[in-house]
Amino acid sequence: MSKTETQTKKSTKKTAAEKPAKAVSKKTQPESKIAELQHGRERKTVIMQGNEAVSYGALDAGVDFFAGYPITPSTEIAEILAEELPKRGGVFIQMEDEIASICAITGASLAGAKSLTATSGPGFSLMQEGIGYAKITETPCVVVNVQRLGPSTGMPTSPAQGDIMQSRWGSHGDSPAIVLYPDSVKECYELSIRAVNLSEKYRTCVVLLLDEVLGHMRESVTLPDMGNVRVIKRIKPTVPPHWYKHYDENQKYLSPLASFGEGYRFHVTGLTHDQHGFPTNKNSEAGDMMSRLRKKISYNIRDLVQIESYMMDDADIAIFAAGIVARSAKAAIAMARYEGIKVGLLRPLTIWPFPDVAVRKMLLNVSTVIVPELNQGQLVNEIRRLTKDKNESDIVRLQKVNGELISPAEILQKIKEVI
Repeated sequence: MSKTETQTKKSTKKTAAEKPAKAVSKKTQPESKIAELQHGRERKTVIMQGNEAVSYGALDAGVDFFAGYPITPSTEIAEILAEELPKRGGVFIQMEDEIASICAITGASLAGAKSLTATSGPGFSLMQEGIGYAKITETPCVVVNVQRLGPSTGMPTSPAQGDIMQSRWGSHGDSPAIVLYPDSVKECYELSIRAVNLSEKYRTCVVLLLDEVLGHMRESVTLPDMGNVRVIKRIKPTVPPHWYKHYDENQKYLSPLASFGEGYRFHVTGLTHDQHGFPTNKNSEAGDMMSRLRKKISYNIRDLVQIESYMMDDADIAIFAAGIVARSAKAAIAMARYEGIKVGLLRPLTIWPFPDVAVRKMLLNVSTVIVPELNQGQLVNEIRRLTKDKNESDIVRLQKVNGELISPAEILQKIKEVI
């Protein structure tokens, strides 16, 4: 694992969240996966799919409000939360579309709820203005995007990674993003909790990206004892109501968040606003607002960024891959190593903010970087940006956009081509 400023994959387990949820009574409730998982504080090993793991992660993180519109391949998340949230005193509401969904979770969060929605490509596109609104109003919420092949309706049940850039740049204006990207069912659980935690801590909309095949694949997972799961709650104001500033400045750019109905007066608008939330045309106040949105991400990079370094210590060739493609890359690396080829993998668990410093440092001593991805070239341009000292031929593309996964054999072939 890397010892750079980033956290390792191992630390994902430490940052995953935690409140003991009430055990479901077998006498009053039919047996469910939640009931099977939780008997007191004991957690069992179960077979579950990625979308299920996202749902249970959200519940364990304390999510108590979901608003969404069914869309393949994320629908299982809505189905599970529709069943489980009411049992825990939470609220599920099916909205008329994805625009209404993002607005609903933003409003619920302002009222004090931990809120989440789930969608796929077309719905994610519709949510972009609402995501920007959540960011400018600094309202915690989580959007899960289980990616599918596009554009438009595309192939709803086929995997793709075409929304990587949209998750960062889809909303107009400058709105820094926090985007997490798991590669296993267990990480779906862990990063769901982390996404909720980060949204609450940094008062922003956090995106969790999944690949379709990961959302639907099943793996054996042992979920942690709830006593070992860390849940972060939003910072509450401690000052008298007449001193409260809804967008207060501080060194870490983290500010308290009062909820509607708690006696604190503040204004919420998508317009550029001052520290109390009221619209402003003053250049200084507009600059302060934009600076705060940027700095609360850039000043906390060490807390936000996670990257896995796999067999990179002696690697001559590096593979940079995210999500489900990284699993094919690991299999290809095992085959290549068996043949004596020194290959390693860099995998970002945090895709945005992009792990610039760590990637630049870890790619310094390799001759070639192979970038396999299920799109027409989104991650590869980020690698090119960070490796300007390398020749164009040293950054090798491997792309597929026909609804099929990139296989280990295809990656191995590309490795042999660049030797």
